[in-house]
Amino acid sequence: MNAQTENTARYDINHFTMREMTECGKALRMIGEGANSMEEVANRIAGYLYDSLIDGQTGMRACVLVRLFKTHSYDGLDAELQEFARNMLGNKAAYPDMKCMVLLATTGDEQGWQSRRTSKGHKAVPLPSKEAINQIPMFLPLIEQFGMQVDMLVKPDPKFLLDLEQRAYNVYYVPEALGNPYISAQKGFIIPYGIRSILGFGGLLPSGDMFAVPMFFKVPVSKEVADLFKPISLNVKIAILPFEKAVFA
Repeated sequence: MNAQTENTARYDINHFTMREMTECGKALRMIGEGANSMEEVANRIAGYLYDSLIDGQTGMRACVLVRLFKTHSYDGLDAELQEFARNMLGNKAAYPDMKCMVLLATTGDEQGWQSRRTSKGHKAVPLPSKEAINQIPMFLPLIEQFGMQVDMLVKPDPKFLLDLEQRAYNVYYVPEALGNPYISAQKGFIIPYGIRSILGFGGLLPSGDMFAVPMFFKVPVSKEVADLFKPISLNVKIAILPFEKAVFA
C-alpha cells in the first residue's frame, strides 16, 4: 500500500479544485467493487487518499498518515478489540451496546501505520458516555466540527436516525496543528513528522454508526480546499454502505 502505483490519480492539494474533487469522489465511490468487507474497502480508501494527494511543489505525498474510523458496538468486536477497549476503560465496566471508535484502516509513512492491528492507542476507543467523549482531546472536536450530536453517537435514537443519516456533515479542519490544544501528541507526532494541517470528513450510516476519515498533512491546507472534502464524504459512504453487515475482514 505504501508504493505509489502508476494508475493512481494525483491531486495537488495546493491546487485542489471542484474538478479534482469530482474526479476523486468518483474514484472513491467505485472503490468498493469486488470487496468482501468494509475493512477491505476502508483500506482501499485510506491507500487511495494517501497515494493520490500530493504536494505539487515536490511531487511527494502530502499526507503523513490517513486513517478510517467507524463506531461499532462492543459486543460486535472480536476478543482482541474487546480486551483493548476494556483496558482503556480502566475501572469502568463495558456493556454490550457500548459504542467504540474502531480503527478500521490506516496507512502512512511509518511501517507501524500500515495495519490497524499494529496501532498502539486507537484500535478500539470506548465511548461509554457523553462525559467520556468530552475527555477525548481529538474525537470531541472531530464530532463537534462534523455537526453531529454526541448523545446520538453514544446511544442512537431510531426516531431521528433517518434524518441525521441523510444530512450532509461538515469537515473537521485544523489549519495549523502545531500547538493546537486539541492535538495532544505534539512531541511524539506533530512536531517530529512536521504535521501542518489536519483534515477529516465523515458521516452517519443507516445503523447510526459514524465513520470518519482523518488525514494528517505535512503541507498547509486552505479552508477552501478543506470545504471541498465535504461532498467527498458521501462518495465514501456509498462505497462502505453495502458492508454494514460485513465490517471486518
